[in-house]
Amino acid sequence: MTVQHRWAGEREQLDLFRALPGDLAPRDAQDLMAYPFFALAKSKRVRPIEYRTGAVAIRVEAVPDHGMATIWDADVLIWAASQIVEARDTGLKTSRLMAATPYEILTFVGRGTGARDYDRLKAALDRLQSTTVLTSIRQPAERRRHRFSWINEWKETADANGRPLGLELILPDWFYAGVLDDALVLTIDRAYFDLKGGLERWLYRIVRKHGGRQAGGWSFDFLHLHAKSGSLSPLKHFAYDVREIVRRQTLPGYRLVIERGPRGAERLVFTPILRDPSVMTLHQAARPGDKL
Repeated sequence: MTVQHRWAGEREQLDLFRALPGDLAPRDAQDLMAYPFFALAKSKRVRPIEYRTGAVAIRVEAVPDHGMATIWDADVLIWAASQIVEARDTGLKTSRLMAATPYEILTFVGRGTGARDYDRLKAALDRLQSTTVLTSIRQPAERRRHRFSWINEWKETADANGRPLGLELILPDWFYAGVLDDALVLTIDRAYFDLKGGLERWLYRIVRKHGGRQAGGWSFDFLHLHAKSGSLSPLKHFAYDVREIVRRQTLPGYRLVIERGPRGAERLVFTPILRDPSVMTLHQAARPGDKL
C-alpha cells in the first residue's frame, strides 16, 4: 500500500479537529518528560537511543535523510497535547487528525513566523514522522512492544486555487491515548519555550515531571540522570553541563542544588519555587484536568 493510500484510508476514518484559537496553557505528556525519546542537540543524530530500566524498554531510531526528532521538534507535540486537553476540558470532540496553520503552531511555541521558521517547522514534522519508537511503556504485558512514529502522516493543504490553507497531521494512537488520560499530562511553564539548550530543556521536563509542585522536591544522582537523558555526551561532559545549568539557575519555577555523597558522588536536588496563588499568571493557574 502506498503512503498516499495509507493517508487516505486513515484520514477517512477520523474526524478532523481544527486547532482552537486563543491563549491556551501549554501541556506536556508525562511519558515524554520522564524518558529519553529525543535528540538533545540540533546536529543530526542517527545513532539510536537505547534505554531499559525494570519493565520499561525504549528504542528510538532515525533515518539518515532526516535524523532523529529533537527536543525542539517535540514542541509540536506539546502544542498538540495542549490543544487536545483544552478541547476535552471544554467538552469538544478531539481527534488524532489535526489541522492548523503554521502560524498558530509557531506562535504557540514562541517561534518566529518568517519563511525560515516555516521551513524549520516542516523539517521538524519530517523528523517527527520519520523517527520511530519501540517501547514497552503502557503495554499490557512485559514482553509486548508498541512501535510508532511521532506523527503518522502530515501534509500541507490548499484551496481550489492553490492558495495555502495550513497543515494537517495525524498523531499516533500511543501518544493520543496518553494525552487523553489526564493523569499523564502536566501543565508546564510557558518560559520553557525560551530555554535555548537541549539539555536545559530536557532537565526542565525531568524536574517538572518528578519534582512537580511538591514542597519537598526530588533528586537524582548524576549517573541516573545521564542514563535517562539518552545523551551522546560522555558522563564527564554531561556532569559539567548540568553544573553550569545549576550555576545559572535557568529552569523556570525550580531551584537546583548539587549535593555530594560520602564518596563524592554528585546528586541533583530540585525543589519548586512556591508562588503566591493570588499572583499566578494565566498559564500558571490550574485548569480543569491539570495535574499538580
